[in-house]
Amino acid sequence: MADLSLAPKIVQLAQKEFGQLDGLVINHGMLEPVQRIANWTAEEWKRHFDINFFSAVALLEAALPTLRKTKGRIILTSSGAASNPYSTWGAYCASKAALKSLAQTLGAEERDVISVSVIPGVIDTEMQANLRTKHISLLDEKDQKKFIGAFKEGKLLRPEQPGHVMARLVLNAPKDLSGQEIRWNSDELVEFQDK
Repeated sequence: MADLSLAPKIVQLAQKEFGQLDGLVINHGMLEPVQRIANWTAEEWKRHFDINFFSAVALLEAALPTLRKTKGRIILTSSGAASNPYSTWGAYCASKAALKSLAQTLGAEERDVISVSVIPGVIDTEMQANLRTKHISLLDEKDQKKFIGAFKEGKLLRPEQPGHVMARLVLNAPKDLSGQEIRWNSDELVEFQDK
């Protein structure tokens, strides 16, 4: 998603395939590079934000005119790291915080479009596998214990657990959630969770 010109093509393809656009789930991003802020270059930050943030802005730019007409919904994937930063995750934390703020601003500005930022939790994904293998020595000791422990204790979520909630939200999120950042398993989302 570093190529921002893909965003209008994605929206056009969805409209051509389905006739209209009722919802948009923005669920992409990267963690790398994992290193302390002092070791990053401004160019690395820019590339990271192009992928994790500006590609989302490009998708919104392309989709909002249609979503206004259909009174659609936008679900953005946030992270606990947006509010609780981890050492060596500087750009990831900052880009997720920017997405959180973007969802809040959309909620304030777009009265006919519902926008919700969802914190999916610690999921059994390639990102988690890379944290435990490629990046473990770069993490602070407490974070090493947290992520290795979650894996060993079987506490990683299956992707479909928060994924099902997000899929249901993009179809039926109520207006009162617009602009909010909310955990996938919160009491407010119980009706969207698997029974």
